[in-house]
Amino acid sequence: MSEIKLFIVDDHPVFRQGLRDVLETDSRLQVVGEAATGEAAIDMTTALKPDVILMDVNLPDIMGLQVTRKIKSYLPETKVIVITGYDDVEQVYHAVRAGASAYCPKDISPEALIDVIYSVYQGYYVIGEKKMDHDQVHHWLEEKVGRISGPLITDTEDSFVPLSPREMEILEHVTHGKSNKEIAYELGISHQTVKNHMTAILRKLHVDDRTQAAVYALSRGWVRIENQPRE
Repeated sequence: MSEIKLFIVDDHPVFRQGLRDVLETDSRLQVVGEAATGEAAIDMTTALKPDVILMDVNLPDIMGLQVTRKIKSYLPETKVIVITGYDDVEQVYHAVRAGASAYCPKDISPEALIDVIYSVYQGYYVIGEKKMDHDQVHHWLEEKVGRISGPLITDTEDSFVPLSPREMEILEHVTHGKSNKEIAYELGISHQTVKNHMTAILRKLHVDDRTQAAVYALSRGWVRIENQPRE
């Protein structure tokens, strides 16, 4: 087997170094680069063309699944392994739709992670401890999520996050405990505009109030908890 070129995307330098140390124990794996933000990952991978990317979901600028989708539109043959602390079936579904080949917890053992890299490089999907081909992963997701409409891998314009960038921005402020009035002041928009956006957010997420919307966003890694302001 030829050497596999790897790229790491995670905003925590200690975690990136830990991954690099683990991966470089295998002489057939070569870490060709790393990035701390989604924008940097898109720019660097386009130039480096890695075989496999290890992608964090929770990035400071762009969601990891959006970065995955963008990179796959340029590099369809590159495999993406999503590494996350969130164990959520719906997130798995969105990750595969975005183009990911594997979805792994951050506490995965070094040996298991290396096995996942080889599996996705060979064209398989890996979710948890399950190694599957395309048909098998489709069937698995149907069982977990229910009836799925449309193909697993859709075109680059298909939005797996139901909220607009402005709605996501407002929802992040909501998770920080800010009122509509405070959000309006922060964003330089009217109080009524914030209320209109909140109505849309609740409708799109199928929740009853802003607390449920905040929990929904946090549980799926849409909002970075550690970015919340401290008193």
